[in-house]
Amino acid sequence: MRQLFLTALLAAGVLGAVHAQNRQLLYDFMEIPQALLLNPGAKAEYQWYAGVPALSGISAQGRASGISVNDLFANDGLDINDKIRDRAINGLKPRDEFGTTVQAELLSGGFRGRERPDNFYSFGIYTLGDAITYWPGDLAELVWEGNAGQLGRRYSLSHLRTRGDVLNVFHFGINRQLDNRWTVGARAKLYSGMVSFRSSTNSGYFLTEPGTNNLLRSILDANMNFRTSGFEAIRRILDDNTADQAAEIRREMVSRGFFGGDLGLGVDLGFTHNLSNRLVLTASLLDLGFLVHSTDVRNFTLQGRGEIEGVEAIFPEALSNPDREFWQQLVDELEGLIPFEENERTYLSFRPTQLYASVRYNFGQKNAGGATSDCNCDYRNGKSAPTPLPDYRSSVGGQLHLVNRPRGPQAALTAFYQRRFWNALALKATYTVDKFSLANLGLGMSLQAGPVEFYFLADNLFGYRNLAASHTQSFQIGLNILSWGRN
Repeated sequence: MRQLFLTALLAAGVLGAVHAQNRQLLYDFMEIPQALLLNPGAKAEYQWYAGVPALSGISAQGRASGISVNDLFANDGLDINDKIRDRAINGLKPRDEFGTTVQAELLSGGFRGRERPDNFYSFGIYTLGDAITYWPGDLAELVWEGNAGQLGRRYSLSHLRTRGDVLNVFHFGINRQLDNRWTVGARAKLYSGMVSFRSSTNSGYFLTEPGTNNLLRSILDANMNFRTSGFEAIRRILDDNTADQAAEIRREMVSRGFFGGDLGLGVDLGFTHNLSNRLVLTASLLDLGFLVHSTDVRNFTLQGRGEIEGVEAIFPEALSNPDREFWQQLVDELEGLIPFEENERTYLSFRPTQLYASVRYNFGQKNAGGATSDCNCDYRNGKSAPTPLPDYRSSVGGQLHLVNRPRGPQAALTAFYQRRFWNALALKATYTVDKFSLANLGLGMSLQAGPVEFYFLADNLFGYRNLAASHTQSFQIGLNILSWGRN
């Protein structure tokens, strides 16, 4: 039982629990219109664009720090119990995490203002799955090893931290070029939540020590909560064997994704600043927002302190033989000593805010008037304009990504090289260092044939040699119709 429990937890986490991902390949890759989602203040040179529904803005990432699927299930002749004990129980730390981010556009587009051609407007809808699970540390060790021989040790309950959401995001952004040096932008977001769960503010401990009236005394001091919204209706559908369950669940999720579920607001901010003709600074702050969870809410709390004497070595025997009489006795006593409650109270959650920043050096000048022109014209309306900045074939630079996670901010550093070939092909290569990998090499491509643009971005290329041994993997793909609108 204990092996099954931990193996399931590891497999679910390593293969992907569904949190905001670092999309370093897409950031500031302005040949791809979806880059505006990562910086609403990026320099957008399009006249208009439209993403092809169901074929644009698709991205997914899986990640696991500290362990991989291969570490547990490789055919290496070692016993799986030994691998779980050595590589997971004794090898992982409470800051190790498992997660995946999945995003797909339902609608996307943008256009330049006719009356105010310095403004570029973008809009769309995308579905986002976003979650994270940390390794539960002391709790996993308690389940696996038991409390026998651990007198006086406090097993921390704070190691249990997890959160996740599935939601639709409706957004509208305004991008304005103030002059040849500054471009700023903002994006408003309306969140429509489908399902949500979180348990990230737990505290307390489990302790076994010598008893007064009996040999041992077990103490549980707990302040734990698990909040959910959206799951009860799905459970009711699954319990109804007379219904078309797949159709009912799909109908329920669509309704919640289009303003029938939890609602929230958010905003993105960003800018691009040309320090010189060649040196460019960018930054953006994403998902400054929140959701109010009031639909189909069910919360669970365990708060209080209880002491039980006379129960020896509760774990792991109780898990391997749940029918033993003392297990039920323990449950009954704990329920009597520590209030376990359920409620339907509305709760508030904040989105995982992200910060991007980059510095870029351009070189390999093509001409002084843009990619296809040598006149001193504004490509947006053909009117006379200040001398435009030169257009360059290549650029190198660095990027920073920070994301707010349940155990504090998490950072990633990226070095990149970008190159354009004619007006049809652009490539971007990245090398990223973060908690998941010190050798993450990525490659992205944007290919344009007339008004049709196809892009494909893949991260951690070395990991594709053995996906089971990889700690992080991601890809992004899309198909757009666009016009650069240059004269």
